[in-house]
Amino acid sequence: MPRSRSSQVRPTGPVRPGPDSRAALRPAAGVIDSGFWHARREVNARVCLPQGPELLESAGNLHNLRSAAGRADGTFQGDYPFLDTDVYKWLEAASWQLAQAPDAVLEAQAEEIITLVEAAQEPDGYLSTWFQLGKGEGRYTDLRWGHELYCAGHLIQAAVAHHRATGRTRLLDVARAFADHLDGVFGPPGSGKAIDGIDGHPEVETALVELYRETGERRYLDLAAYFVDRHGHGLLGGESYCQDRVPVREATEVEGHAVRQLYLLAAAADLATETGDGGLRAAGERLWHAMTTTKTHLTGGVGAHHDQEDFGDPYELPNERAYCETCAAIASVQWSWRMALLTGEARYSDLVERTLFNGFLAGVSLDGESWLYVNPLQVRDGHVDPGGDHSARRTRWFRCACCPPNVMRLLASLEHYLATGDEDGLQIHQYVTGTYATDQVSVGCVTDYPWHGTIALTVERTPADRPWTLSLRVPQWCEEVRLRCGEEVREVTPADGWLRLERTWAEGDRVVLELGLEPRLTTADPRVDAVRGCVAIERGPLVYCLEQADHPGGGLDDIVLDTARPLAVKHRPDLLGGVTTVVAAGRRRPAAPAGWWPYGPPGTSPGDGGESVELTAVPYYAWANREDGAMRVWLPTS
Repeated sequence: MPRSRSSQVRPTGPVRPGPDSRAALRPAAGVIDSGFWHARREVNARVCLPQGPELLESAGNLHNLRSAAGRADGTFQGDYPFLDTDVYKWLEAASWQLAQAPDAVLEAQAEEIITLVEAAQEPDGYLSTWFQLGKGEGRYTDLRWGHELYCAGHLIQAAVAHHRATGRTRLLDVARAFADHLDGVFGPPGSGKAIDGIDGHPEVETALVELYRETGERRYLDLAAYFVDRHGHGLLGGESYCQDRVPVREATEVEGHAVRQLYLLAAAADLATETGDGGLRAAGERLWHAMTTTKTHLTGGVGAHHDQEDFGDPYELPNERAYCETCAAIASVQWSWRMALLTGEARYSDLVERTLFNGFLAGVSLDGESWLYVNPLQVRDGHVDPGGDHSARRTRWFRCACCPPNVMRLLASLEHYLATGDEDGLQIHQYVTGTYATDQVSVGCVTDYPWHGTIALTVERTPADRPWTLSLRVPQWCEEVRLRCGEEVREVTPADGWLRLERTWAEGDRVVLELGLEPRLTTADPRVDAVRGCVAIERGPLVYCLEQADHPGGGLDDIVLDTARPLAVKHRPDLLGGVTTVVAAGRRRPAAPAGWWPYGPPGTSPGDGGESVELTAVPYYAWANREDGAMRVWLPTS
């Protein structure tokens, strides 16, 4: 398979630790040339991104900027104060896309919108169209809901992306002016600043760290640290929803609004990386463990409650009422990647992989035309969908359209999350057909992962006079690992999730990693009441589900999986863009006895009889791409 852009490899992306940071690992350059993620990114580039300006225009986002610039009627269109951020996320996505390949149309769209953003900014650097157009009581009068700093954060991230992608400073100048304005207004008691306050939606914190990395201006790093440490001191009423109940350094549980919590923790990881703050690092490790062990769905999705988009209690992991916002999956990837860079530990990239393939990717349709805001693990027979943003059916766009441009920017920057380097060599975190490279070494990869477990790696560039280590992440779920070097094939056991190969390499040296992809049944911790007595089907990094479309003649609520029968694998190039399905044996339970009351003593349920049925499980990321109908991940067993 070709690797046409290998000569253009350069490390760029949304996280770039500074030269004096305490990062254990630093992002390496990556190129995705073909295969699974290449196909998804092509849809993003050909369908999602080009539609962005039109959709932002129809939703009023661009009108609001135009009005703030004095070029429209001066009214605010839309329902939320944070609509500016959808524009900024699209600009960030467009910038990462332009970093990979020239696109005159996309570039012209981006430059036109940047001109509009420049014109909308106030002379003192302030920029929030909600307040500029007369909504609310004025600047910084509603930090809990006004989202001014949240908007600033996404503007800064877009500006950093645009600068890294193009070298131009137009948008960066706008972002720096806003950051300078914030630095002149916000500060702790005794600082002489006008406001001791935080935003109800964390985001500016991690953005300010990246602005410091891009400019070298220490004030931005200090302002980020101030904002992170002021959370949990009652500035917003002490509510967990806004991460204001307990300081980050003291917290023992992730809580409140899932996206807000994870954006805040991403900033804490950034600060620990840049400053060596051991307290923030310890908090990140502690809270990540608490999240993964008690508050993360099998898909990597987080957020149990529709109400307040909340994490919920430990082990409260519902199925049909799972919220699992697409933005929360993205935030989880961002935080876990930063923790991987900080610590060098493979478990963080394990969660990145699981979330990317499942909880994240389900958020966009296969054709790139529609979206899911929430990602339940079950849709029941006879489900009557309420519609709106929180629908279990795909939607063209949302009133609160935070998720679509967020998906766009992660897909456009995905090459950033593939590999890292350190003084010892190169670490490969995610497997794709393409190239991984540091300043010293380059390794090409050919694979059909996740459908097949063969990963062929070839050294393309290497120093000839010294050894270095090629480290390959072995996923947590993988029980069978083989390594082929030349004619030798051997089973291997990774250490701490890494398979480390140290030698003096030569150009053309080839290593083949074989990951066993046998389908498997998974059970949950028994404290997860919602799925007690159930199993899920997985294969490799993919979580599988049943869909009504594959099981005519009855619903899914009556399905019982026969765990005594083996699982089989069948590749279906004709189905859902080409997927590997898992075929299982099951039954349809007989109808319950007639009566008006569905409860009774043990043993009065329909029992273990019923019609035998062949079950076809499809990857969860591909659900809701055919006709509407029932779906479920967790299956009752005999």
